[in-house]
Amino acid sequence: MDLNITREQAWALLTEYNKDPFHLKHALTVEGTMRYFAKLLGFEEEQDFWGIVGLLHDLDFELFPDEHCIRGQAILREKGVSEDIIHATASHGYQLTVDIKPEHTMEKVLYAVDELTGLIGAVALMRPSKSVQDLELKSVKKKYKTLNFAAGCSREVIGRGAEMLGWELDYLIEQTILAMRSCEDAVQTV
Repeated sequence: MDLNITREQAWALLTEYNKDPFHLKHALTVEGTMRYFAKLLGFEEEQDFWGIVGLLHDLDFELFPDEHCIRGQAILREKGVSEDIIHATASHGYQLTVDIKPEHTMEKVLYAVDELTGLIGAVALMRPSKSVQDLELKSVKKKYKTLNFAAGCSREVIGRGAEMLGWELDYLIEQTILAMRSCEDAVQTV
């Protein structure tokens, strides 16, 4: 995995194309979630790479929603970012906007957790605490089954992501809740 961009450079690039606090918080959430999964799955030495991919995965979404995962590739190439990062960030749009299939475990995790972090975040906002710290699997599963709740978070993509990883959906949700707990304080700084 070629990591030719620092976390600080990735953040500067992200904030060049994204200003909305919602998008920035989502990027930080996915970054922290990816770092958590890198450690969990034995890729600790690659957690910076996983984190930067998570941070940059929606680089083009705010300004170019109709070209999501397409325009981002061009921007990253223009900036000289490695093809490893370009492939990884684009692969989360597989079967939605691009035909770049998630291949590496990290890409499969990104594909699975991108939508899921949005759903979990929406469930947390409904709670009195507004936090994932006291959020349990059963609360997320209840809302997961309510298709008009956080309707923009594709249950189909989440399910496909769990399948790609060979995980039960409950395991993916539980671990993603724990991952989000691990980075919630950092996300609140935006």
